[in-house]
Amino acid sequence: MTLLGQRDPALELCASGPLVVLTGAGLSTDSGIPDYRGPGAPVRMPMTYQEFVSGPAAQQRYWARSHLGWSRMRRAEPNAGHRAVAALGADLVITQNVDGLHEAAGTPALVALHGRIADVVCLACRRTTPRARLQRRLEDANPGWAARHADVAVRPDGDVDLEDTADFVVPGCEDCGGVLKPDVVFFGENVPKPRVERCYAAVEALADTGGCLLVAGSSLTVMSGLRFVRRAARQGTPVVIVNRGATRGDELASYRVEAGTSEWLAALVGVRRGTVHHGM
Repeated sequence: MTLLGQRDPALELCASGPLVVLTGAGLSTDSGIPDYRGPGAPVRMPMTYQEFVSGPAAQQRYWARSHLGWSRMRRAEPNAGHRAVAALGADLVITQNVDGLHEAAGTPALVALHGRIADVVCLACRRTTPRARLQRRLEDANPGWAARHADVAVRPDGDVDLEDTADFVVPGCEDCGGVLKPDVVFFGENVPKPRVERCYAAVEALADTGGCLLVAGSSLTVMSGLRFVRRAARQGTPVVIVNRGATRGDELASYRVEAGTSEWLAALVGVRRGTVHHGM
């Protein structure tokens, strides 16, 4: 394990050559969005896909909470870590985050593995619409809801800690009246195959180009991200993990850096541009 401030062989390993970057919720904490599993994070049980589609009560509970959480999440801005990732010149950035901050930072080659919370899909007709449009409909259908629950705590997946949701009104699809769902991959739902295949292809190409897989701000607890680390390690590609706290992929890493992502990634951008950072 390398501590930020010491000579950093992980930084040197990533300093040149092709990169694929895999990011998680820890990258967005500096933007004010809490993560799931960082040090001190409370135990969180997000709604599963099976629960969401179980009926109107679950959908009412989800949208009541998400209506409040997203109204705050959408105001978040990319931090230094997002800007650094956008500047790295990576072959591909794979993010497990749904907050849209990589897109806002202008990341050129990006796969949003779990989708984007800013989009909504109808489960009946499959039409996709902007979340901002639904937000206005929710506000009209539930006047004063946000003001009555202004003090609830925000959670990392765009909702809040709130139990009393029984009187929340959830509109259906404007076209067919079907059930609306955020266009993100819930727990228990599969990541679309084309996204997975594009990510595997980028990771596998590293074996031929002498590149490195860099993991930033992910505990790698879920298989959707861990599988790319496993593939890289199996083919002999170096893996660098930068995270606060242990990860499920630590034993597969060539180097693991115990650090916040913003400062370390900014330093990496400087090194890849030929800038000397003393103490690194």
